[in-house]
Amino acid sequence: MRTIVIGAGVLGASAAYHLARAGAQVTVIDACLDGRATAAGAGIICPWVSGADDPVFYRLYTEGARYYADLVPALAEAGQHDLGFRRTGAMVVSADPSDLGFIERLARERQAAAPEMGAISRLTQREAQSLFPPLRAELGAVHVAGGARVDGRRLAAALVRAAQHHGAEVRGADVREAEARGADGRDGAAALIASGDRVEGVVLGGERLAADRVIVAAGVWAPALLRPLGLELPIRPQRGQIVHLRVAGQQTRDWPVILPPGSHYLLAFDDQRVVAGATREPGAGFDCRVTAAGLAEVLANALEVAPGLAEAEVIETRVGFRPVGPEVRPLLGAARSVAGLIIGNGLAAAGLTIGPLAGRLLADVALGRAPALDLAPFDPLRVTAPGQRAMPALP
Repeated sequence: MRTIVIGAGVLGASAAYHLARAGAQVTVIDACLDGRATAAGAGIICPWVSGADDPVFYRLYTEGARYYADLVPALAEAGQHDLGFRRTGAMVVSADPSDLGFIERLARERQAAAPEMGAISRLTQREAQSLFPPLRAELGAVHVAGGARVDGRRLAAALVRAAQHHGAEVRGADVREAEARGADGRDGAAALIASGDRVEGVVLGGERLAADRVIVAAGVWAPALLRPLGLELPIRPQRGQIVHLRVAGQQTRDWPVILPPGSHYLLAFDDQRVVAGATREPGAGFDCRVTAAGLAEVLANALEVAPGLAEAEVIETRVGFRPVGPEVRPLLGAARSVAGLIIGNGLAAAGLTIGPLAGRLLADVALGRAPALDLAPFDPLRVTAPGQRAMPALP
């Protein structure tokens, strides 16, 4: 079976890897565009203390976190060890004991169904600061031992390499201009080929690439690819600006993820790096600039929670466009009206938690297998159901 995957963020890369591992003939088309959500994502894996209250979405969210226990060793078998993945634990921090009490009760209620959470413990201010030294001294914490972090860029690259290890081909393309260029695939643009109600492949730089299945996992650029087929995908970009700091003289690799009240956060990586994020800007369009207001917002929130970072060096600011749909549930599965077309999108702020599992589920659809999770509630062309809520702030 020949399958083309458009988009090599973590979702598309995972789909390609699982397809190639199953023996399918796979071509990955990706443009490495500035603003890809995977490349800028923080990489927090701790769904159990989130505000997600839609039970269908929450199951997908937690199953995505659980799937890392299978994925990491599977990628190691393909020679891919460099993922930036580590179970560092996570701390929900607050100066208000009632906030911490609520989070502790929520975590313990959810623990029975998610043993991968590990131990849950209430920490004093001094105990919390001992685990994350820059933390403000007045903050207590609820510690969740199973919390983890992953480097999105390294994970997606590892998935692509693992797909190539199993025979996948990778091609470059410009997926932004398909509609503007008449969807004919000239000048390096990628465009879908359809006949009647069936997708037949992709045209790329004037070359026709035939396929039995096409998976469109192009994030915020997917609507332009699908519009020539008469499909309106309700995905909009939400800009996120995220700041990377270097803390000289500190061993940061084991520092836990920090989750204060609200949508900002801190997490640490191995190279004395602390990541502070992130803005949520729904009206910025495809503007990939680092702005003064965005940088000020991220740094102000970071220093409020961890004033010990005041002397840290600002080494990088990343900007990504989260693909946000009209409701919390992502868009995953076969397009009912176009045979052979499979869509993955709308992971929003949960992409690095859900993406690897979602890619496997899309691969199952392409292979004609029953996915491990029922994808009916995630129908990519569904009409927004009454009462569905917009995407909450998620770590």
